[in-house]
Amino acid sequence: MSNPSLLILPGDGIGPEVMAEVRKVIDWYGANRDLTFDVSEDLVGGAAYDAHGTPLHDDTMAKAQEVDAVLLGAVGGPKYDVLDFSVKPERGLLRLRKEMDLFSNLRPAQCFDALADFSSLKKDVVAGLDIMIVRELTSGIYFGEPRGIFEEGNERVGINTQRYTESEIARVARSAFELARKRGNKVCSMEKANVMESGILWRDVVTEIHQAEYADVELSHMYADAGAMQLCRWPKQFDVIVTDNLFGDLLSDAAAMLTGSLGMLPSASLGAPMANGRPKALYEPVHGSAPDIAGQGKANPIACVLSFAMALRYSFDQGAEADRLEAAVEKVLADGARTADLLGEEGASAISTSQMGDAIVAALTASL
Repeated sequence: MSNPSLLILPGDGIGPEVMAEVRKVIDWYGANRDLTFDVSEDLVGGAAYDAHGTPLHDDTMAKAQEVDAVLLGAVGGPKYDVLDFSVKPERGLLRLRKEMDLFSNLRPAQCFDALADFSSLKKDVVAGLDIMIVRELTSGIYFGEPRGIFEEGNERVGINTQRYTESEIARVARSAFELARKRGNKVCSMEKANVMESGILWRDVVTEIHQAEYADVELSHMYADAGAMQLCRWPKQFDVIVTDNLFGDLLSDAAAMLTGSLGMLPSASLGAPMANGRPKALYEPVHGSAPDIAGQGKANPIACVLSFAMALRYSFDQGAEADRLEAAVEKVLADGARTADLLGEEGASAISTSQMGDAIVAALTASL
């Protein structure tokens, strides 16, 4: 059998730095676990614009459609702020999500014991936190039509349209229920059914799917604004949260900070199964390109490393190896290794991006 294929898109800012540490991990698996990947690399975002005048070349898009999984670093930076909206770096990422039809975005928020004191919330609120936010990713207000800035009378008006079909809601609901069955068996669906018709439809469809196919899973509903409050009040009440594109964007970033740093949070964007049974898949850290620290060796590579762990779990059916990699990260943190974003104690000193990657590889080796 051929090796599983992986397309790496380092992108902009700290993307290439954190991805270099993931490459060390990938090489370790090939050398020590007989798990070798056919890895190719290409450009996305500002790097692609600089080379091709577009944030995602058609050839790169074609590669992404053919491989078993895509691993992306980050896109964007202030030098591209002057570009037309249609060619900004972020459009490359949105094109990948849309054309690969990656409708289910998985964003875990897990608080490692070693970092419980680093969260801005009290330790007893976040210690042991392990929730999963499932965000619909290819519809909703980010893609709905009509959209744009128009002249209306003597002033401009900006329009974005929140639009969902029953089938779009149903498929992401099924994704959330399936995940819950493998976790704590609880789903909380969040929307704004009190003021939005799309929210009414969302609640109706999620309820129908639950009653017809997943009655064994505990289902609750919550308005998204109340959900944001409850995430800050007592996040451990949740297991799986399923929500739309806009609310998922906001809630997942709020949940990310419960863990202490955006540099710790991975994500997976999954679509329908391909002919080989693997889902279309894009994995990326939640953090942005952080241009202010790019090239300085200060970036935290853990979110990108954990994104690869998610790829092992969801694309390559290597759950035990994903557990091994996550345990290695936890061991490194427990031993006191900290990049600059994780410094909270007086007298603590930061290690570099490369040193954190080396420490994770060393912990993997120690696990054999």
